[in-house]
Amino acid sequence: MERHVKISRFPRVGSAVMVGALALSLAACGSDPTTGGTTTETEGGGEAISGDFAGAGASSQESAMEAWVAGFQGANPDVTIDYDPAGSGAGRDQFLAGGVAWAGSDSAMDDEELEKSTEICGPDGAIDLPIYVSPIAVTFNLPEIDSLNLSSEVIANIFKGEIKKWNDAAIAADNPDVELPDLAVTPVHRLDDSGTTENFTEYLSATAAEAWTDEPDGVWPLEGGDSAEGTSGVVGVVTETEGAVTYADASKVGTLGTAAIKVGEEWVTHSPEGAAAVVDNSDRVEGRSEHDFAIEVDRTLTDPATYPLVLVSYAIACTNYSDEATGNFVKAFLAYQASDEGQQAAAGAAGSSPISANTAEQVAAAIDSITVG
Repeated sequence: MERHVKISRFPRVGSAVMVGALALSLAACGSDPTTGGTTTETEGGGEAISGDFAGAGASSQESAMEAWVAGFQGANPDVTIDYDPAGSGAGRDQFLAGGVAWAGSDSAMDDEELEKSTEICGPDGAIDLPIYVSPIAVTFNLPEIDSLNLSSEVIANIFKGEIKKWNDAAIAADNPDVELPDLAVTPVHRLDDSGTTENFTEYLSATAAEAWTDEPDGVWPLEGGDSAEGTSGVVGVVTETEGAVTYADASKVGTLGTAAIKVGEEWVTHSPEGAAAVVDNSDRVEGRSEHDFAIEVDRTLTDPATYPLVLVSYAIACTNYSDEATGNFVKAFLAYQASDEGQQAAAGAAGSSPISANTAEQVAAAIDSITVG
């Protein structure tokens, strides 16, 4: 039986009715997804931001977002920010429908979404800004076992349902010193359209092509199995189920066991440093605008200082906001997220890897390029 679990810690701000009403009210070009706000000039010549603003998207960013919201609202007490961690796909959908001011996503917009963004953002559309980097952990619930070595081929066969017991010979071969239980394997995947799923399936496709023949996708490609919505959802199922295993942002796994993956000839455990090293050794997606920083993550790196099972999570924003209050809020809030203070706040709350100084400088320039009015 397939099991569905949904967990959401923030109030949903983009219901179908609300999004539909907002979308109908927007002009076809240069319109703004916004819930309303004002901008006034302070005595020092800066701009004071106030109002209610909404974003939606990646549940992987949830802990970091709580820290970012707290920090930003502490400095801007007249601002209220709601973030709905509904999943990357839902966040992009809400943004492209005009329901939220920005989106969080564990995968960059595809070409079709970039084209659609011109309806909300004007002719220059929207941009992807990498502001959250974190390893994805293969995490499991096994009595008295904290760590296992799992190759990408074994991981693929676990999630395909071909490895059915934890004491299977393929697992035992790479874990000779571990007493593996005669316990059923229960793989748990994301039910929602998830950037974490897209990153995970991309890793399997790149490193275990013979075992994993499905194309990378944010929607889980296989039938059956247990499932749950959001990062907290899948981690919750695994926590409650002995023998269960899932893939999730490493910051959310708590005391569950985690796998070391094969990188080159060595077994490597997840770490913020390993995730950051992957980003610094990967190229930008070609054919994007100057200020779009979608990254083509290299999953096949063999340097054991890297951890290629990584997610690069983006803030998706318009290049132009015709509403002054919304545009000024988005610029200020994203600048805070990308700043050293914001990145350290996220690292403290979520265990994420601060983006490098070079990436931060480029992201700051992209945010500064966003026009208002």
